[in-house]
Amino acid sequence: MIFLTTLPLFWIMISASRGGHWGAWMPSSISAFEGTCVSIPCRFDFPDELRPAVVHGVWYFNSPYPKNYPPVVFKSRTQVVHESFQGRSRLLGDLGLRNCTLLLSSLSPELGGKYYFRGDLGGYNQYTFSEHSVLDIINTPNIVVPPEVVAGSEVEVSLLHFVPTREANGHRLGCQASFPNTTLLFEGYASLDVKYPPVIVEMNASVEAIEGSHVSLLCGADSNPLPLLTWMRDGTVLREAVAESLFLDLEEVTPAEDGVYACLAENAYGQDNRTVGLSVMYAPRKPTVNGTMVAVEGETVSILCSTQSNPDPILTIFKEKQILATVIYESELQLELPAVTPEDDGEYWCVAENQYGQRATTFNLSVEFAPVILLESHCAAARDTVQCLCVVKSNPEPSVAFELPSRNVTVNETEREFVYSERSGLLLTSILTLRGQAQAPPRVFCTARNLYGSKSLELPFQGAHRLMWAKIGPVGAVVAFAILIAIVCYITQTRRKKNVTESPSFSAGDNPPVLFSSDFRISGAPEKYESERRLGSERRLLGLRGEPPELDLSYSHSDLGKRATKDSYTLTEELAEYAEIRVK
Repeated sequence: MIFLTTLPLFWIMISASRGGHWGAWMPSSISAFEGTCVSIPCRFDFPDELRPAVVHGVWYFNSPYPKNYPPVVFKSRTQVVHESFQGRSRLLGDLGLRNCTLLLSSLSPELGGKYYFRGDLGGYNQYTFSEHSVLDIINTPNIVVPPEVVAGSEVEVSLLHFVPTREANGHRLGCQASFPNTTLLFEGYASLDVKYPPVIVEMNASVEAIEGSHVSLLCGADSNPLPLLTWMRDGTVLREAVAESLFLDLEEVTPAEDGVYACLAENAYGQDNRTVGLSVMYAPRKPTVNGTMVAVEGETVSILCSTQSNPDPILTIFKEKQILATVIYESELQLELPAVTPEDDGEYWCVAENQYGQRATTFNLSVEFAPVILLESHCAAARDTVQCLCVVKSNPEPSVAFELPSRNVTVNETEREFVYSERSGLLLTSILTLRGQAQAPPRVFCTARNLYGSKSLELPFQGAHRLMWAKIGPVGAVVAFAILIAIVCYITQTRRKKNVTESPSFSAGDNPPVLFSSDFRISGAPEKYESERRLGSERRLLGLRGEPPELDLSYSHSDLGKRATKDSYTLTEELAEYAEIRVK
């Protein structure tokens, strides 16, 4: 007979002394392969005072109560058993020794069930024990896997000791049972549920995205059980879920979302984490300018222009389309102007650009300096009017005064009746107008002052050789004409006496010398000019620099008409008076 020795047997040892009460001990369950045999270990006891001469016993199948007529597996009195157990059941134990071990052979599926033992001591001393054993008929080995198998920790499975790995999860573990000298062979398999901590196996590499685009970050992990996946940035949880993989979607990304993102995977057996960098590309922001915007001439000026962009931009500082400083792939540009001059005053541009766009910022540098009187400053006279132009370059705006030392008079720009001033950028133009100047024009000094200093210049007169004729007037012209006639006659008579053969100096086909006076004023007309004291007309008066135009010399006349001029500082309605004398 073949016994299944690979399965554990339940056995309770009873002491040699009598227990003094009814009781039985047997395994609660037994498994056996179909076609083999199995023994059900059994011990029982009864009260000592009974002292039976003979002890008998009965094994029942699936019911402990005789009145239910359960199938008899074994009966020691009659040896009469149920047909299913004929030739297949036998008592191995000695009932006299209170051993009720049962042997079953040629097992088949219908023999699987509950087995009860009943002690028979004769008469009314019979007792069916409630303890019973359940027989399970199997065709494959029963592989007992521990409730928890952890990767890296030693485990015992049906007497097999091994250390599982994460790769063994889900694999089948096989067991084969064979019996010597028989053809019986049984195989069984069990799937391993190996627990192991997460390992992140899928994740984006570094990501570059243009501002406003959509970005999707993926994190996938391998673990058993499933991990809790969490997307984080700067310690803030953005999204989490229990899953094999988790996406983080970013709609219309901005530079504020640029940075490092972390994925954390964890379960009860451990954790893993990885990071991915997101770089948001965008055009430069409007540059900001920090630095001194007001400086005194000679000081050093430092101006910092900075912006934000990705990638870093090309920064350039311009002034009047001239590049003053530039850097490549940097976010800051420092402009150093040592010993600034008035020429450094003005508008500047800071331009930042990369492949995604361009932005610019303008700023103004104000250089403060002492006044400078420009050389174009001068005086001009026309008849009895003198106008003086004083052009001053200065920052801040200066105060301008005209001084006439011969008359001990100072006229400043607040006296609007005599001085007109206009500022354009760093230039201040002041015009002094003096009327009724019948005498020779006075010396005029222009003085400009601001908090950095003062400058004084005597203003030169332009066209001074013409002033003489302006003062002679019509009476002088008559006198000059008489003198000229006398001189001509004297020269003619002298030459005739000497009989000098030469071409006549004053023939009809030649241009005789012309004496003239110009730019004098007819009395009674000054009221006309009072209404024209404006910058344009006053400037035109100061521009009388050219000589009178050539005239037709076939006659002599005195023209009191209006003469136009191209000089921008000449009055449009100037009365140009002159006298021309022609000797034929």
